Amino acid sequence: MLRLAFILAMSLPTIGAAAPCGNTGAGFEAWKSDFARTAKRAGVKKRGLQALSQTTYATRTIAADRNQKSFKYSLDKFMQVRGANAIVAQGRKRKARNPQFYAALERQYGVPAGVLIAIHGMETGFGNFMGDSQVVSAITTLAYDCRRSEFFVPHAIGALKLVDQGSITTATQGAKHGELGHTQFLPGNALTYGVDATGDGKVDFYNMTDALASTANFLRKKGWKPGRGYQPGQPNFAVIQQWNAATVYQQSIAIMAARIDG
Repeated sequence: MLRLAFILAMSLPTIGAAAPCGNTGAGFEAWKSDFARTAKRAGVKKRGLQALSQTTYATRTIAADRNQKSFKYSLDKFMQVRGANAIVAQGRKRKARNPQFYAALERQYGVPAGVLIAIHGMETGFGNFMGDSQVVSAITTLAYDCRRSEFFVPHAIGALKLVDQGSITTATQGAKHGELGHTQFLPGNALTYGVDATGDGKVDFYNMTDALASTANFLRKKGWKPGRGYQPGQPNFAVIQQWNAATVYQQSIAIMAARIDG
């Protein structure tokens, strides 16, 4: 799901627009050539620039961006559509199978297992479907598209830097808005908050350990207060709101997390 919380972009480098944006694919190739100069000035290196040159205009991404519906659902409808009961049932089993893993994350970052498990289940069904769109092409297309170019440009830069680092390639697949991995990080946030929890020298968002540690790190860096509540009106609910801007999504995570932890 697209994280429209524009406040997230404020923590990323401010990068001016490159060539004029567009609402069709007609100007995409020309925009890419100009954007390459912007990317290079922002610190993108050879592999990232090569990835940019290989991107294609993502028509499915544009179609999805024009037809978002989940923000219009009631809470009950949203939880039904997203399979909240199944997420809670599976989430409890996952916690019971690997309690030490989640306890270690909570010790390090202060985020309870239920919150991380609820996000994991909501975003990708616990890694069962992490998307079928090429991440770099999708996020670059959104940076070019006139609707929210300013928001997506830093994430496009982030994606190219992730390529430089070896975290993703041009073939890496994610959601239609460029979110990647088990918990569907936007690339700029992946770059900023990614954690190599396995110690293999690479942040791999398609590895559950790295992805959940990165998610916990994001929440902690956004102000999570260990031991405090996360329901609406409680201190940590404001942090959940920074993960996703849809009110029904925020409420669902809080409800499911409490049921998983309960």
